[in-house]
Amino acid sequence: MTAAAKPDTRPANPRFSSGPCAKRPGWSLDRLADAWLGRSHRAPAGKARLKAAIDGTRELLEIPHDYRIAIVPASDTGAMEMAMWSLLGARGVDVLAWESFGAGWLTDVCKQLNLADVRRLEAGYGQLPDLRQVDFDRDVIFTWNGTTSGVRVPDGGFIPADRAGLTICDATSAAFAQALPFDKLDVATFSWQKALGGEAAHGMLILSPRAVERLETYQPAWPLPKIFRLTKAGKLIEGIFAGATINTPSMLCVEDYLDALEWARSIGGLEATMARANANLSVIERFVADTPWLDFLAIDPSTRSNTSVCLKLVDDALARLDADAQSRFVKSMVAALETEGAAFDVGSYRDAPPGLRIWTGPTVEQSDLEALMPWLDWAYHACLAELEPAA
Repeated sequence: MTAAAKPDTRPANPRFSSGPCAKRPGWSLDRLADAWLGRSHRAPAGKARLKAAIDGTRELLEIPHDYRIAIVPASDTGAMEMAMWSLLGARGVDVLAWESFGAGWLTDVCKQLNLADVRRLEAGYGQLPDLRQVDFDRDVIFTWNGTTSGVRVPDGGFIPADRAGLTICDATSAAFAQALPFDKLDVATFSWQKALGGEAAHGMLILSPRAVERLETYQPAWPLPKIFRLTKAGKLIEGIFAGATINTPSMLCVEDYLDALEWARSIGGLEATMARANANLSVIERFVADTPWLDFLAIDPSTRSNTSVCLKLVDDALARLDADAQSRFVKSMVAALETEGAAFDVGSYRDAPPGLRIWTGPTVEQSDLEALMPWLDWAYHACLAELEPAA
């Protein structure tokens, strides 16, 4: 097979990593010149910057006024672990897992917390579990958007308003790009380095009044490390939700997140950031519709992620290869794209099936994705041409 002609135009920003994600358009280090550096984050001005990050999150995500929001250590993982270790054990738990991170929460619940009453609702990559089987009299843990599978829940309709258990949702690649129904979410978590392209190591923990009630009326049977403790003497530590972080934050990262929030506000807020992600997804949808060797990993179009788009190669020539050979082929494509400066970090997650994963969140420009699509075709045919003589 003759290799496709090399495209003339490269993406202006070839950064399509699913985390850390692309910085917002127009970003520069100069925007962080006013960061509160070399001073205590507990000083009034430093605490005010942290509180501004909390308030800006509430405003842009349209979080109810009676929900608590905290900046916590260790990114989205830290926020989820804090929630699970602090809240679980009062009821049985249903854990939904259809990709790597959901599988990780299932492992923690079963093997670290050692909870006895756990139901596993699992599905393979590209699918969702049967959401009709979830029992909301129990606590429920799930990812809203499967970052490593490109599969999301279509909406919050499967969650009842009159549930008895808590819903604990890892929303890290959904926040700012997908509509999160906070009235259906008792715990929601995300990290700064996802949809708005912030810096790493900080997580956001969002709690409903029902989650706060659980914290104040239930004591887990296991000891809690200091960085997980949200209560003292049976009462919520309110300062954590007003900018008094549990451990020392990076004020440079705080300033960067504030800049990202201001950018999102300046383009029209949540409606605009979701629209940008949807428009980006549509670029790939059009390309896939015209490309016989490529398809979405998500089987049901209503569950396709508009941020972490996962794609599979469906050419018959590749189907004859074993899994290792398919993986090597994809890696050769990814390497070719990187060598050409056309795309960085677009290989599938290490636990996922071999394929491509392209971040299309709000900070990615639609024009860059449009420039990328011909490069995918070029890389595929170039690598296939090298494969065929060996075959």
